[in-house]
Amino acid sequence: MTNGWGGRHPMDVPVVVVTHHVPEGWDREGDSFVFVTDGIEAAIDRAKALAGDKEVGVNGGTIATQALAVGLLDEVHVDLVPVLLGDGIPFFAGLEIAPVQLEGPTRVVQGNGVTHLAYRVRKQG
Repeated sequence: MTNGWGGRHPMDVPVVVVTHHVPEGWDREGDSFVFVTDGIEAAIDRAKALAGDKEVGVNGGTIATQALAVGLLDEVHVDLVPVLLGDGIPFFAGLEIAPVQLEGPTRVVQGNGVTHLAYRVRKQG
């Protein structure tokens, strides 16, 4: 899939891919796509090291669910778009630590046909 961007993210930022297997033929050491095969914690540690003092974001779905389940997700961002798709993969499906309390929204940005919402994850415990 990364070949769709020629091996580089369109914003020229590093991308850490959590996977069970590195794709065959991937020998691009130093490229912007880094494959991590030893779990979500290792992937986020690697992303933080690559990001330095910048923020790290994760995609929705199973990766965000895994990060939330181990306490590594600080915020949840929702982009509200006026389209009803009727099907798809729900965010945070199968979340075993539910319910998770969110605070906010801490940020609301109104765009053209979209509202961006940010919520802080309330730490459990």
